[in-house]
Amino acid sequence: MRFTAALASNLPCGSFSSTHGPLIHDRAVKKVHDHVQDAIGRGASVLSGGEHLQDKGPNFYAPTVLADVPYDSLLHNEETFGPVAALTKFDTEEEVIALANNTEYGLAGYLFSRDVGRVWRVAERLEVGMVGANTNSISHATVPFGGVKESGYGREGHRGEQWMLALRCLGLTILCRY
Repeated sequence: MRFTAALASNLPCGSFSSTHGPLIHDRAVKKVHDHVQDAIGRGASVLSGGEHLQDKGPNFYAPTVLADVPYDSLLHNEETFGPVAALTKFDTEEEVIALANNTEYGLAGYLFSRDVGRVWRVAERLEVGMVGANTNSISHATVPFGGVKESGYGREGHRGEQWMLALRCLGLTILCRY
């Protein structure tokens, strides 16, 4: 619950100190809104955001955290490309890996854990091109960018024959207690 509360309370948008800017066009705003509304209609609850921020500009959508997002929601089955964190409860690693891989898309996956062994186990089994572990920052100019399945073939920023390899980028932040 502390993670969820911290995530929901720390999402500035549309200012110079923000990490969340506008979406690319009005169709992107509509897609994000439709995905959020679909999840709510299927039983998810809004912990933060969930609305179009027209006062910031026409293409701003509030960074959104949803809890209890059902497996059959659009958020779990389509690429949203918007500021939405869909929190879904699970009992086992096997269950959540099966859920994450049960899609035709595979650009990126994210997980949060204090258990470094779990981070490596899950990251190796996710069918995605990039994995963010304890971070949302996974792309960098020096790292090949790309996904798998319907999210792309090959990598941008590769060198030589790397385009023929199935590379996976893992961005990892170690969580420490002081």
